[in-house]
Formats: sequence, C-alpha cells, structure tokens
Amino acid sequence: MQISSESVKVGHPDLVADIIAANVIAGIIDEEKKLKLTLANMPHCGIEVFLGKGICLVGGEVRTRAYVDIDKIARDTVIELGYNHAAVGLNGHLMGVLNAIIPQSPDINQGTSCLLNKDKEIGAGDQGIMYGFACDETPEMLPLPYVLVNKLMRAFEFCQNPIFAPDGKGQVSVDYDNKTGKPLRLAKVLMSNSIDYRFVKGAKSTVRDKAKKIAFDCLKDYVDKKTEFLFNPTGEWNAINSCSAADSGVTGRKLVVQFYGGYPGAQLGGGAVVNKTPEKVDCSAAFGSRYVAKNIVAAGLASKCSVQLAYAIGIAKPFSIYVNTFGTGKISDDRLEKIIEDHFDLTPEGMIEKFGLLNGDIYRKIPRTLFMDNYRWEKTEMVKDLQKAAK
Repeated sequence: MQISSESVKVGHPDLVADIIAANVIAGIIDEEKKLKLTLANMPHCGIEVFLGKGICLVGGEVRTRAYVDIDKIARDTVIELGYNHAAVGLNGHLMGVLNAIIPQSPDINQGTSCLLNKDKEIGAGDQGIMYGFACDETPEMLPLPYVLVNKLMRAFEFCQNPIFAPDGKGQVSVDYDNKTGKPLRLAKVLMSNSIDYRFVKGAKSTVRDKAKKIAFDCLKDYVDKKTEFLFNPTGEWNAINSCSAADSGVTGRKLVVQFYGGYPGAQLGGGAVVNKTPEKVDCSAAFGSRYVAKNIVAAGLASKCSVQLAYAIGIAKPFSIYVNTFGTGKISDDRLEKIIEDHFDLTPEGMIEKFGLLNGDIYRKIPRTLFMDNYRWEKTEMVKDLQKAAK
C-alpha cells in the first residue's frame, strides 16, 4: 500500500493568511506584555484573514488592552515572505489592507475570563473536539510521509535561490508493508513551485534539475533508485500567476497539511489553530492532545495513538476523553483514558502555563509547523509517570 502526504510553503496564499493572523496575535501579546500581561487580563483573539487580488481583509474578534497597527503587520508579513513585486504574484508595498475586526462578544468573555467565570477559571473559549496523534515511524513520532514532505518544504524555503518564488506545494508517497503497516521506501516526490523568470538563465530544464537536486539532497536518506521525482506537472508555473494573483488565501484552509498530513487514523477536529489565542481550545488542546499522544507512544504503551479531547464553552475541564491505539496498546484504551485524566492538566489554564502559550514568538513559528520543533508540547517528560501508572 502507498500513503501520501501534502504540505505547502509559507508563501502559499492560505499559509500567508495564517501567518498574517498569527503575527497580529503575536503583536498583541508583545504589546500586552508591556502592560503586565497575566492570565487574568490576557487577550482573547480569533483572527480571520482573506487574501485575494492584491487585497488583504483582516477580520474576527479581539479583546485586548493593546493597540497594534494591523495595516503594518499585514504588509510587513507579506514583504518578509518575499512578496515585494508584481512579478511574484503579490506586492506588499501596494497591497490594500481592510480592517474588519470587532470586539469579542461579552457572552463569550464571561465564560472565558477567570475574573468573570462562575468558577473563577479560564473556561474553554468554544465547544469542539480536538485530536492529537503520534506513532513510532520516526524519531519525531509523526508519520513518515508527513515528516518528509515538511522537510521538502523547508528545503525549498531556505534554498536561497531566487528562481523559486515564495508560492509552492509538495507531496510525497511512501510504500508501506501490507502486513506490518511499517514504511518501506520513498516511492514518489512531487514538487510544484512558482518560477520567477527574472532570474532564470538558460533552458527551462535547468530549473527542473535544480528543483530535483534540492529535493534529493533533503530526502537522500530515504531515496532509492526507483524513487520518482516530478516537478511542476502542468509544465509551467510562472510566478506572476501565483499567490493572490491567481488564487485566494484563507485562514484555516490548510489544517490537514498543518496537522498530520492526511495520514490514515490521524483524524482532524476542531478548527484553525494559529489564528486563535490559547483560551480557545482549538489552539491549546490541539497541542495538549498531541502532547498526550506523543508521551503515550514514547512510553512504549502503544506504537500508534490518537487522543480526542472534547470541550464545552465556558467549562475548563474536557467534556470527554477518548483514546484509540489501533490495536497496538500494551494496556486497554479505557485504562489509558483514566490515566490521562489523572496525570494531565488539560484545562486551558493548565495548557497555557505548561506550554508557555502567551508568547508572541511561538505564534510567529507555528504556521510553518505545529510540531517538529522544540515546542514544549513536543517534549516527552511524562514517560516515566505513564509507565509507572500503567504497571
């Protein structure tokens, strides 16, 4: 059998929208810190961004004591991503920015504010379900196709070759053993990247060769003689027809890409993550559920684990906890659920403090990847506790 995963570069219009939203939140957190930021006065934000035809619309709900320049953040973000000329599909210097942000509803605030909540705690910012997943296929405890395609995207982002404009997508396919379910080999590599022809010298085939070399170099430990490489399968992708010149960008539209790459069994719940402050469990519990699943796998209690957390708006503790180890668990899934309940603080306040989520720098990083970095929710310090509890 063959399993594929997709990812996108940070210059993809949907990810540009995500990064603008995350940078607005980062800017608000930075300004709030100057005003002595605490859990009691933390900002509540849900930012939505639409990008299209040279226009950026920033909307959503915000409750904050701070002021940030939305226009400047949006423009600076786009320019930093390399969109500074019409030749690459978007020019941040000339982009129109529309501000449609509204105040947060007081009905929501009375449940999420620890000062107003009837239980004097930070209640979940919304109802919903979130899934965390981990498996033992890679040192990162993530599916191999997901890890490889993300490495591919980062390689093209950091190659420093101006031929490859900011907008791009990738996909890899991995052969798996039908009996064991373990990965065998990297079968196919697909890369689509917009080309800035201002920097192309010579035949178009040289661009394809450069792209293949970048892909090969970053994936060489997994490539064999039969691995297929495919670049820009339509035959052309001129950067002038990329990003918002040819497509729209919307926050949250690349959730499958950002989470587990569509890997079978790694479900997707809740909503967008990077455009919300962490009292909203779409954000904090996405990390919390991943943290739990990763520690279960790291403890050797399962080789594959999915954790579902459900919340009710205004209530801090999870509404329910569900575990699925796909028949790989060393103890029952029911027992794991009880261990999770006893050993993990999965309230918004607990996760905010555990993972240090009131940090603007985290928001500047997470649109690129929610995992595969030195985040606190990627640590496995609960292994010994889980092993002890499982005996």
